[in-house]
Amino acid sequence: MVKSWQISRRRMLQGIGATIALPVLEAMAKPLSTRLAVKSPVRTAFFYMPNGVHPNHWNPTELGRNFELTRQLMPLAKLKGDITILKNLMNKHSIFKGADGHYAKSASLLTCGEIRQTIGDNIFSGGVSVDQIMAEKYAKETIFPSLEYGLDRITTGVDINVGFTRLYGSSISWKNAQQPMTKEIDPKLAFDRLFKPFVPGAKYKEDPWKKSILDAVLEDANSLKRNLGRSDQDKLSEYLESIRSVEKRILNEEQREKFGSQITPDIKKELIRVNQNIDEYQEVYSGIDITEKTRLMLDIMVLAFWSDASRVSTFMFGNSVSNRSFSFLDGVKGNHHSFSHHMDRPELMEQYLKISTWHVEQYAYFLQRLKDIKEGDKTLLDNSMAVFTSDLRDGNRHSPRDLPIIIGGHGGGKIKAGQNLSFKEETPLANLYLTMLQSQNFNMKQFGDSTDILSPILA
Repeated sequence: MVKSWQISRRRMLQGIGATIALPVLEAMAKPLSTRLAVKSPVRTAFFYMPNGVHPNHWNPTELGRNFELTRQLMPLAKLKGDITILKNLMNKHSIFKGADGHYAKSASLLTCGEIRQTIGDNIFSGGVSVDQIMAEKYAKETIFPSLEYGLDRITTGVDINVGFTRLYGSSISWKNAQQPMTKEIDPKLAFDRLFKPFVPGAKYKEDPWKKSILDAVLEDANSLKRNLGRSDQDKLSEYLESIRSVEKRILNEEQREKFGSQITPDIKKELIRVNQNIDEYQEVYSGIDITEKTRLMLDIMVLAFWSDASRVSTFMFGNSVSNRSFSFLDGVKGNHHSFSHHMDRPELMEQYLKISTWHVEQYAYFLQRLKDIKEGDKTLLDNSMAVFTSDLRDGNRHSPRDLPIIIGGHGGGKIKAGQNLSFKEETPLANLYLTMLQSQNFNMKQFGDSTDILSPILA
């Protein structure tokens, strides 16, 4: 007999012009007499950091489980048992005649295919990226097949130093070889797209952006709570409060921009046109602390995974060749790409190290947020795979050999975490992606230039 509080996995909170997906609740399981353990979906994220890492302070010395984290990896100290560090992987197709610089390496990072060198719009990334292969499988099971987030707007034009279109440096996610997936860089727009899908054409007396999505579904949420067990009630409350917390942080940011809302549309249009480069300068080159913006984006990714709004996401900390100023960090006075060409000077390499450590700190924040969320008898991190990497080992040498790669999470029990692994030199990066695909029951024998799977990472 089915209990009255049993609900569907696809149950959503409904409101006027809005819906919110729910996290996994015990009430979604079958009755105890007929069910096995609730099987949660696996979520996958790919984090891209531009400009490489300090090559001497990345990989731990000891292999296996008894390894000590290096300076750049110290932010992951509390997550040591949840990460897998890989050595000697490379993206072979990013090396060819004329492929000096960054663009040939970033464009094919998730496709592992041969790209076309071009200064026009006839781009070719080498194929479909691994995240989009995953997204296609889950397209009918989630609201959004995939989410593409980042911090830098798309850059256009040509880098005359290397003869590549800058479009190659703005995307790592490719629906097909000619079509990059557009990334969202505004936390508010990212949040609204997920949690404020108002009915097109609807008119509101109140500004809809000032209303909480939770207000729209409050009645349905309270009704659902009354029909849930205590454990599920607590979990639902925690989930809704997490949404409210992100909303408040975004709204506080909006309050500081109240003056801007008083500018007429015509003036605003002209200001945007004239001051586009000034706006870019203000955030990218003037050293504004972007930690809070970054973590807002990461919190939204966590919410998307938690609610099963999407199971696949990419995040670009910057475009390829990003020269963002990191002067907001203690001991750093300058720009990222500039420091990546350190010429082995200790004072420049130290600042280069601090910048990459900041990136690892944000990645650790994301992993910890996943670990703090219970999902049945496991955590969201147990049911996730989050890859952190760059398209270069050392920016000073533009080398794509021995890429810096970390896998966070346990992949639904398929990944043997807590290891520091070294593979044969120049092992194809595509072998990692094929391993991840096969671990999630994709019937694929090859991806890109793969030659085998990385069996040591599998549980």
